[in-house]
Amino acid sequence: MDITRTDAAVRIRGLRKVYGRLAAVDGIDLDIARGETFALLGPNGAGKSTTVEILEGYRLRTAGEVSVLGADPAHAGLDWKARVGIVLQSATESGVFTVREQLAHFAKFYPNPRDVDEVIAAVGLEAKARTRISKLSGGQRRRVDVALGIIGRPELLFLDEPTTGFDPEARREFWDLIRGLKAEGTTILLTTHYLDEAAQLGDRAGVILGGKLVDVGPVDSLGGADARVPIVRWRGADGAPHEVRTERPAELVASVVAELGREPEGLEVIRPGLEDIYLQLVRAAGADARDDEEALA
Repeated sequence: MDITRTDAAVRIRGLRKVYGRLAAVDGIDLDIARGETFALLGPNGAGKSTTVEILEGYRLRTAGEVSVLGADPAHAGLDWKARVGIVLQSATESGVFTVREQLAHFAKFYPNPRDVDEVIAAVGLEAKARTRISKLSGGQRRRVDVALGIIGRPELLFLDEPTTGFDPEARREFWDLIRGLKAEGTTILLTTHYLDEAAQLGDRAGVILGGKLVDVGPVDSLGGADARVPIVRWRGADGAPHEVRTERPAELVASVVAELGREPEGLEVIRPGLEDIYLQLVRAAGADARDDEEALA
């Protein structure tokens, strides 16, 4: 079957990227629907950036099939590139152009660009529109990166750690911008170390570890139901720590209180969030990797 003939914005089958004996990406299958915001999560070195660079057409794959907006990015031309917006992880180089001059210059490369002043306002740089980019702070240059990524009105937007250097208020303003792009039908692939950002923006998320996608699904269902079972922690009469997973935490707490005749020391009832579940997946993958290494020894 020709995987370029699909309604998915991104379609990947058996993707591999090998460097010598190292498989940086090791057999990924993934579909991203048009109009979806997909968050790709994983620690440094997990294969996240390599996967995204292959999808962007910046890096060649070793094996597998890839379709992005109906084309193979390894062979796509300028027309395809005009439909894709990219915000790289590194900040814009300092330059002699002002913010407005840089955006106006880039807008000329696209058949249907956004209004330059509209984009400047959207990224919160109205007060800096006539300022040279070399004079901006790191966070402000990051906003220029985002502006350059969306000036061409892309169908698919790659965001690689987009809010690095943003203060909390700027991050929330950026989230509103991304929600607006999504409402217009833009497909967004987001990589981020901020799990709250993935939870706020992502329709679905995938966790990549050791070059493999270990879990994919709606953000509020990653890890499965078992990963979200509440955890009760306390110290017994002898000071020994206790930890129990239970779907009835109130009943367990009541029984412990009744047994001790008082509230125990260090009592906590924890309902695992995305960060807890992500760390569980990372730890489990690390344990699996150690088991594999021991089996091969």
